[in-house]
Amino acid sequence: MSGNALDSSPLGPLLQYFFTDHMLSHRRASQQTVDSYRDTFRLLLHFLQQSTGKEPASLRVGDLDAPAILSFLDHIEQQRKNQIQSRNVRLAAIRSFFRLVALRDPASIQFVTRVLAIPLKRADKRLVGYLTRPEMDAILGVPDRKTWDGQRDYTLLLTFYNSGARVSELTSLKRSQIRLGATSFLHLHGKGRKEREVPLWPTTARSLKLWLEATPAPPDGPAFPSARGATLSRDGVNYVLQAAVREAAKTCPSLATKRVSPHVLRHTTAMHLLQAGVDITVIALWLGHESPETTQIYVEADLKTKEQALQNVAPACKGFRRFQPGDALLAFLDNL
Repeated sequence: MSGNALDSSPLGPLLQYFFTDHMLSHRRASQQTVDSYRDTFRLLLHFLQQSTGKEPASLRVGDLDAPAILSFLDHIEQQRKNQIQSRNVRLAAIRSFFRLVALRDPASIQFVTRVLAIPLKRADKRLVGYLTRPEMDAILGVPDRKTWDGQRDYTLLLTFYNSGARVSELTSLKRSQIRLGATSFLHLHGKGRKEREVPLWPTTARSLKLWLEATPAPPDGPAFPSARGATLSRDGVNYVLQAAVREAAKTCPSLATKRVSPHVLRHTTAMHLLQAGVDITVIALWLGHESPETTQIYVEADLKTKEQALQNVAPACKGFRRFQPGDALLAFLDNL
């Protein structure tokens, strides 16, 4: 079935309904999900503006046909150097919108069907990247705690490492969510509107106490503000981390060979908890995972634990006897 984009419905009203009514009112999606979907369509509309010359406000549903979406996905992989996982996240957001279009605008079903048929791209399953304890210590040793921004950066990175929080959870963290006392912890608002409490190490609690006392502000103010007092952005957190990594690499050369991102700090927290003997179900709760199965990736990547398990296995005194098939058919299969 072929269709003319000019005959399809205007994109703007449908996209507006998708965010204001469907995402916020009907689904009650978290702010993190809304932000992710918003960024997807920002990138998509900007790409279509450059590739077609059409202003975003004049686009129609047919302009987002399957070939255009596939070109966009190739663009973010090849030009923007996004990982396959990021590509699939963008496609998931687009699919969600087109499922709504199918309900609100049946006349566009020919475009919807083709877009929904675009498959997710399979990616190689890689072991998660994480930092060793010396590498993490080198990073934490960089900020100059005698200055305002140095104290903030140190406390930010230490809290990040302690909590294993997502970047969005840390940037949205309010002062009131930090509870200091006999038992110190963070009250985090995670994905899917789930809340959790993460205990703080004494070192982290002391650093946070000093930081909050040195920077008085209302309880609903950001725990880690920018120099202008505004909420620190994701890019701001990444900038702080990258600056620390570059400086730490001078004394810890192994950092120069690693790609360190905020999410790698989250992986680092999980790996260090696992290596310390913390049960995987507790780590899942610590990180805010929906299921302990998600946390299984850290067990797969933990070479240190595997080495310890190997040491606990006594070597056999005699070699293993090779299985000899006793059947002609088995012998045939064994010789393939």
